Formats: sequence, C-alpha cells, structure tokens
Amino acid sequence: MEKIDAIRSILKKIYGEEHANLAFNKILKLIERFPFKQKTKGKNYFSHEDVILITYGDSLNKEGEVPLKTLYNFSDKYFKGIFSTIHILPFFPFSSDDGFSVEEFYSVNPGLGSWEDIKKLGTNFKLMFDLVLNHISSKSSWFNKYLDEKKGYEDLCIEVDPSTDLSNVVRPRSLPLLTKFKKNSGKAVHVWTTFSADQIDLNYKSHDVLEKMIEVLLFYVENGAKVIRLDAIAYLWKEIGTNCIHLSQAHDIVKLFRMVLDLIAPEVIIITETNVPHEENISYFGDGKNEAQMVYNFTLPPLLFYSFAIGDSKILSNWAKGLKLESSSNTFFNFTASHDGIGVRPLEGILPDKEISRLVEIVRRNGGYISFKKNPDGTENPYEMNISYVDAFINNEKKMGINRFLASQAIQFALPGVPAVYIHSILGSRNWREGVEHTNRHRTINREKLQIEEVLSQLINPESFRSRIFSSYMNLIKVRKGQRAFHPNASFEVLDIDAKIFAIVRYCNNQTIYSFTNISSKYVSLSLSGKGVPSDMKDLLTGKMFNTDSLVLNPYQYVWLGDTKL
Repeated sequence: MEKIDAIRSILKKIYGEEHANLAFNKILKLIERFPFKQKTKGKNYFSHEDVILITYGDSLNKEGEVPLKTLYNFSDKYFKGIFSTIHILPFFPFSSDDGFSVEEFYSVNPGLGSWEDIKKLGTNFKLMFDLVLNHISSKSSWFNKYLDEKKGYEDLCIEVDPSTDLSNVVRPRSLPLLTKFKKNSGKAVHVWTTFSADQIDLNYKSHDVLEKMIEVLLFYVENGAKVIRLDAIAYLWKEIGTNCIHLSQAHDIVKLFRMVLDLIAPEVIIITETNVPHEENISYFGDGKNEAQMVYNFTLPPLLFYSFAIGDSKILSNWAKGLKLESSSNTFFNFTASHDGIGVRPLEGILPDKEISRLVEIVRRNGGYISFKKNPDGTENPYEMNISYVDAFINNEKKMGINRFLASQAIQFALPGVPAVYIHSILGSRNWREGVEHTNRHRTINREKLQIEEVLSQLINPESFRSRIFSSYMNLIKVRKGQRAFHPNASFEVLDIDAKIFAIVRYCNNQTIYSFTNISSKYVSLSLSGKGVPSDMKDLLTGKMFNTDSLVLNPYQYVWLGDTKL
C-alpha cells in the first residue's frame, strides 16, 4: 500500500535503514489495531460554523462536583450550538505547569473527573486534546524507569555532558537547559530540560520513544479526539551544534503522525503549536497536505494588541494581506487569548524593539507581568506578556475598554481561519494577580479557577462586566456561524481605507461581507462611493441599515455589512 510505503520511507529518512525497519515493525503493529479509513469524499476539514473553545478542565468549579461535570453542564446550557469544538487543556495527572508536565498519558486527572466525563463532553462537541510530546514529568513512571535503567527506557532522555557548548540552542526560557539527576545505580547524569527542571525532554533518536508517543496519539483518537495539538513541536529534535529548533526531523515526525492518521483517522486534524515568527510558524503546513492542517496564528494576538494601542491599522492590514494559503487543506487557528500569555517573538521583523518596549510598558501599567528568555550571548529579551487579554484592552476605562476589547474580537472573527476563544475572554475575566502571588508564576494571571455560582450570578445581571462582554461575544459567534463568507478558506481582500479602520472583505458562494472596525478612540467618516459597493447595506450584527456613501463609525465600533438582497 502506498501510504504504508510512505511511512517506511519517512522512518528511513529519520533513522537510517536498520533502525527504520525496527521502528516500522513496531508502528505497523500499532496501526493494524485500527481499520484503515478513507476520508469522506468531498468533505472539507473546515466549515464557517467552526468555532473552538479553549478551557482548562477546572476553569469552572462547583463545590461537591468534579470540574469536568461542571464544564459539561455549563457548556450544555450556554455553548451547545455556539462552539463546534472544545479544547480541554491537558487533563492528565501532572506535577507542574498546570498540566503540561504530564505524569501519565493514559489517565484523566482524578481531581478533574474521568474518561466518562471527557466522552460525555464529546456528545455535544468535537474534542481537541493536547499531545504533550516534547517532554514528560520528572515524577512520571517513564522517567522513574529511565532512572532504574529498565529495558526500553535506557534512551528515554537526552544525556549531555555539562561542559558541552550549547550556546547556539534557541531558548524559550531563562532557566538552565540541563538538569542534574542521579540514577538509582548512583550514576549522575545531566538531561535536557527545555522548559523546566520538572519537564524532561524525550529523546526521539530512540525509536522506542517514537513508538510510545504514537501509541499515545492513537489512544487519544480512540477516546474521541478530533483535533490533536502537538505541543512545543518545534523543539522536538536536538542536534548538538545547531539551534535545536525547527530541525528537519521535527517536521518529518509531524509528517509521520499525519501519515498514520491519514490511514486510520483521516478526518482527525493536527495543529502545531509553535510560538515563533510567522514564516517559521507556517512552515508546519509543509506542502499543504503532508504536515499540519492548522497552525496557531501566533502573530495575531500581539499585533492586534499593538494596533489598538496606537490606534493605527496599517501594519496589521499589511500583515493580514499575507494570510492567503495555497491549499484548502490548511487554515489558521486564530486566537487572541489562551492559557499562555501574549507572545513577543512573533513580532520579530514586524515591529522594532522600541515599539515592543511600548507594549511592555502598557502591560505593566495595566497590571500584567513580563516573562523573559535568555539569548545565546547571555542577555535577556521579553518572551511573553502575561496579562488577561481583556485587561490588555480595558486600560481603566471600563465602558470604552469593553468596546475596545470586543472590537478586537470582531477582527479575529472576520479573518481567514478558524476562530478560537479562551473561556476567560468570553467570560470577561480580569487579571488574577492573587493567583500569581500564590504560584509565583506569571502565566497564572489568566488561568483563574472560577466558581460557577459567582459566574452565573454575574451573567444574569445585564449590568455586570461579565454579562456585558458575554452577551455581545455570544452574539458575535452566533452571527458569524451563519455566514458562509466566513468560511476559513473563503476568499478575502484587505482594504486600505483609513489608518484608523481595519477593513476586510470576505467572499464565498455569492455572499460578500464587508467588515469594518474602527480601532481608534476617534469618530471616523468614510465613503465607499464609486468602489462597487452597494449603497445600502445591513449590519449583520445589529440589523441596522447603513449607507456606504457616507459611513460614520464611532470609536471602536465594528460592523459586518452584507447585501440587503441576501
């Protein structure tokens, strides 16, 4: 079979002839457990009705109830028919990093619930799981077996002599790259730990490691995952003397995972998480059909924040013009907030350092924090801005700040790609500084554990901060899901009308939508007369009529104008 031969070929490229055969025989046994499937003819990966919710399993809590059940009940009442997919951030037993230091890949953290709770959520929503494949917890049974030098685990980790020159390695953190451990035999070793001393990097030069992680991948598919997020994939393969990021073998392993899924679960989507500049990020699309179907649009959150901060859309508009993709099998995962902060690296080559420093000061002024990364020369640069995305826009002006925040979300929803919404954005959560004081970790600021009774009491009060954001946000999603011109791969054109306006036109199946967003605190007048735009158009969000010959947008007003004949 052609696809089986392709798997053998990619393994040979990664491991060489001898080890490739060993790896192939192991992987073939895994995939033979599944019947081979053909992708449904004519069915696309994406739809204009796709909207993804990002949440921790315990973002919502109720006394006496496991959090996954609380999430199910809330989602069943408010989010069914709104979100197509729920991304439950790592819900496995863990030792640190709020789930991203996994102790056991095959179990649900009992503090959250059970596999039955996960599958129940899957009755109303497609599910997105994290495959945390770069590293494992130092408290995991796998790492303990490595320390015991058990058969099959001898090469689990990457041992490095601490005198080795690792100055070329790209660092996402300002922490030591190597961590010292003592094996049970008494031998001391230094192992590679990209993210923290508790997160032990796996050694993919061992085909035993590859086999273990493919088995985890297939287990997730068996248990309902329709989207698989490859966490920290850019750092997967290490070669001394290189920068150890985006190496060809990392891309080859993404291709291998795609080949395996194309055989047994061809409608399962791979999304790569690479918090890097745009061109590096989109390299994980491969040739359009052989790597990830989606990549995180990491440039969007900081660039959108910057554009509103200065009230000028020119840089954002020029960047957005480049979001065209060659393949209908690919699209962007458009998000503005997530469990992490607002990445700074994706602005490299787009904004000068002084403008990034400007954002850093705004974040600090608005109650946030800044995380740094270490450079090869020993200096440090901002890596991430840690702040609730809501508070990044509020700026102590509650009414105007709400409008500013919602306007940013309207742009996110108008861009090509699948929109993803962090639960704390739609619920209007603010900076959780108390959490940071408790954990001493900056990222905790937007990972608050909410009490459901308090949330519900605020949502039923139309004057509350949460309710004002939630109701407008829900309307934004409801309207968007009904517009075929917002298909993730629909044609688009970014218009240069006024520096204070972000304007994009979306086209699909005889529907055209003009999205105009005033990103400034000023009133803006514009005219589309003589540009082929109908004079009378209806705002799909409010139902109000607008004359495009003389259009006035209030500060931070956003409209989605459609032809009244439709």
